[in-house]
Amino acid sequence: MILDRLERDVVLGDGGMIFELERRGYVRAGPYTPEVVVEHPQVVRQLHIDFARAGADVIQACAYYAHEEKLKDIGMQGALAEINQAATRLAREVADEYGILVAGNLCNTWVYNPEDPATHAETRRQFDEQIAYQGVEGTDFYIAETIEYLGEAKIALEAIRAAGQPAMITLGFKYQDKTLDGFGLEEAFKHLEDAGADIVGINCFRDPDMMLPLAARLRQAVPGYIATQPVAYHCSPDRPYFQAQEIHGDPAFPLELDPFMLTRREMAAYALKAKEMGIEYIGACCGAGPHHIRAMAEALGRRVPNSRYSPRLELHPIVGSEEHIKEKDPRILAEQRGKPRPNRQ
Repeated sequence: MILDRLERDVVLGDGGMIFELERRGYVRAGPYTPEVVVEHPQVVRQLHIDFARAGADVIQACAYYAHEEKLKDIGMQGALAEINQAATRLAREVADEYGILVAGNLCNTWVYNPEDPATHAETRRQFDEQIAYQGVEGTDFYIAETIEYLGEAKIALEAIRAAGQPAMITLGFKYQDKTLDGFGLEEAFKHLEDAGADIVGINCFRDPDMMLPLAARLRQAVPGYIATQPVAYHCSPDRPYFQAQEIHGDPAFPLELDPFMLTRREMAAYALKAKEMGIEYIGACCGAGPHHIRAMAEALGRRVPNSRYSPRLELHPIVGSEEHIKEKDPRILAEQRGKPRPNRQ
């Protein structure tokens, strides 16, 4: 189904589930593990609804870091099945309600070591487990994301293909345009596409301005479907990934990133640029909320359920149209025209 949708039109992804849930107070910064899906499922369900109503064609199961290596940090490795199944079930319920797709979710395991074959087998085992638990609840395809080793990405791809599902494999790049095991950007993605990835792309770490130049190179390197999922935090050429940002010399990541957040207009502009470049799957990552996704959808010319609540600033009593302001309070209109306020007496 995902490939059919990509054939017809650009597919719009959702935003950063884990960061948005942390902002709302239901995910612990640091481990960033998704036990919220079993502790507060109604919160996760509502966020899925928010992204669906904002125009997302795909919602991802909230299963980022739902693997043994991270769950053991919080003493919940025994809840591996429960968390992965609950995450996918919640996404499936909302997706069915809104007629959109569910992406199962895999991510970097923190186990993989390119020089240790034993870790390769363990990485595959962990991916297989997550796929098995998520697949029970019904996935339409899988996204393997925020992977920095080509070797680990290929293992994720092999696991997804063994499950008989379409695979979207996205790599993350921080300062360099190569993987941590030394493969250049173009070479890495050619390997993944040759190995059978249905969609390849770049996610996390970089904002749209720092990611799209890499995506342009990727578009020239491979003929298949391409995805971009940037963060919604400003980066810069000297600090091209958001975890490097500083405030007064101290790291802004993860608790002081608010001043760096992109506006909805900036994310809308990104969506248009990505489409013009030939990117077929346009999504977002850390920091992106439903308001960003709605702005992106509307920039792409779509009217979505929550377009009903899109801004009508002309009706605001201060910044609205002159006619509207005059009806509400002529003094405000006079101020905006640079005239003195009338005498109140």
